[in-house]
Amino acid sequence: MIDYHLHLWSHAGKDSPVAIEQLGAYCDRAGSQGVSEIAVTEHFYRFEQAQSILAGYFRRYPESPMRDLMEHYWERNGTADLDQYVTVAQQAKAAGLPIKIGLEVDYYPEAMTTVQSLLDGYPFDVLLGSVHWIDVWPFDHVDDPFVMAEWERVGVEPAWAAYTRALEELAATRTVDVLAHPDLIKVAGHRPAVPEEYFDRMAEAAAGAGIAAEVSSAGLRKPVEEIYPAPALLERLLALGVPLTTASDAHGLGDVADRAPAIKELLSARGVRTLRGFDRRVGSAIAI
Repeated sequence: MIDYHLHLWSHAGKDSPVAIEQLGAYCDRAGSQGVSEIAVTEHFYRFEQAQSILAGYFRRYPESPMRDLMEHYWERNGTADLDQYVTVAQQAKAAGLPIKIGLEVDYYPEAMTTVQSLLDGYPFDVLLGSVHWIDVWPFDHVDDPFVMAEWERVGVEPAWAAYTRALEELAATRTVDVLAHPDLIKVAGHRPAVPEEYFDRMAEAAAGAGIAAEVSSAGLRKPVEEIYPAPALLERLLALGVPLTTASDAHGLGDVADRAPAIKELLSARGVRTLRGFDRRVGSAIAI
């Protein structure tokens, strides 16, 4: 098993310099849960380098309290040094830790070429692609009543449609290697009348771009209380031959490799025998 989605800082916590000792603790914790390889995949926006190329990005949208919230959140969290992060992860690999160097990269419409140009200068093993916001609405901030109230204004069907369109566009850029938590839009528990229509498009987006999709336990820790992807979406991904990674999306040591044995059992029952590993962004099969 692998855990290819791990963060070093909590959502609310400030970043701190990455240390080999922290990465070693993550590896130890993962190993205790039957996970043989991990990938550190901190959010791209948490680094000063992202701020340098995307400063003022959200000002392309109309001024609003939601835009103010998003800009403040994004700027407050963008203080880490990407070079230091990568250097320490390289040192951990050189020391023999079973670790891959990665990032979680959000979708920035009209700016992905700029993002890719920066990322190409680093020795990443794997890049996860995510959609965490629709325009300036960070729909997965489930603990913020102001953000959650937006569901009533936007509507479930339009939200799912916009999310799915953004996921399709992200996959088509081929900037990333894996679609993380592909049906994240369900995080608050809101589902459309016929989600299968969106699941078809999500699976086809991954298959068409030739990228992997993530099976993550993180949804079990959210209001939706369901693994990403939903069973119906997982069936579609498997039917189209989309390779899979597995993940916890931990933001701290306690959730590293969360429910890894259960995910292994889930996939084994569906005939999955290998996962997609990555090294310098080249995929290979890893026994489940």
